[in-house]
Amino acid sequence: MADVTKEQAGTGSSSWISERPAEGFDAVSIGLRLLSFGPLLILILLIAAISLLTPNFLKLGNLGNVVAQTAVIAIVAMGQQLVILTRGIDLSVGSNLALATVVGGLMFRVVDSAPLVILAMLLMGATVGAINGIVYVFGRLPHPFIITLATLIICRGLALELAIGHTTMRGMPDVITMIGGGSTFGLPNSFFVVLAVASVALVITKAMVWGRWIYAVGGAPEAALEMGIPTKGVLVSIYVISGLCAGIGAVVLAGRTAASSPLYGNLLELDTIAAVIIGGASFLGGRGHIGHALIGAVMIGIIRNALNLLGVDVFFQMIAVGLIIVIAVEADMLRNHLEARARVLQARRAQ
Repeated sequence: MADVTKEQAGTGSSSWISERPAEGFDAVSIGLRLLSFGPLLILILLIAAISLLTPNFLKLGNLGNVVAQTAVIAIVAMGQQLVILTRGIDLSVGSNLALATVVGGLMFRVVDSAPLVILAMLLMGATVGAINGIVYVFGRLPHPFIITLATLIICRGLALELAIGHTTMRGMPDVITMIGGGSTFGLPNSFFVVLAVASVALVITKAMVWGRWIYAVGGAPEAALEMGIPTKGVLVSIYVISGLCAGIGAVVLAGRTAASSPLYGNLLELDTIAAVIIGGASFLGGRGHIGHALIGAVMIGIIRNALNLLGVDVFFQMIAVGLIIVIAVEADMLRNHLEARARVLQARRAQ
């Protein structure tokens, strides 16, 4: 009887031990799921709170303004998202955008052709991106921070030098002003540009082998290299895409303002990085999706719009965005901790 009791006790103890990791693993899994939806839930709560504070927020005219104001950040942030996926950073996007608008403005003074002006801006953006990627990869720089910081300064200087009178140049082809400032079915045309860029980015990252390579290079660079993935080509292509997104953003901004300026894109690099991180992506690379950039960009746009409606000083708006970035980074660290804990519990459960 004692033996039976001892055996039963042993069985019960073993069962209890095996159940505890399972319960812990389930709890951590739930926590990870909540964190993955965290940015979207925060966005929904933010919209609800702002709509209570200021009824003007939900008016169609104001929502259209939010979309139009957020479009450039969203477009450029999607390129920045791909860069951050590979553990990189592109500080040149704001100056690149400004230079692209100036090149487009100069092209418009030579020939009144929307396709040529658009092509000039896109090529300028992609060229700067290519320079960033090539110098970083083949120059064997320790981090892209160095070259993108250099091109940030160079592009701003070139834009100021090339701009006639070193200031804003008025005028853009009608097609471009329609893209950036027009509307269709009550929605800003820039909204459809954002959708188009997001659709292409989703196809690249989710339906193409190249997209899986991007995640592999960002998640485990050494392993990706050993697997035969062309890591150098992937990295260069990512910076070209980031530059191209800056060029697309230049088209939208130049169309919205019907002008080009070497002063455009000031601090845009910080806005795009903030959008990606606030949206839930990780600086550690290999994790994130285009939705993160879009959610983060919309969140920044909504916060700024709400603070404007409430009459809050513009300098406090900068403080607010900075605090949100800190919170987002802390959430990323918490997510990493929970994921590590989940792997430990899963390993124990498998034993």
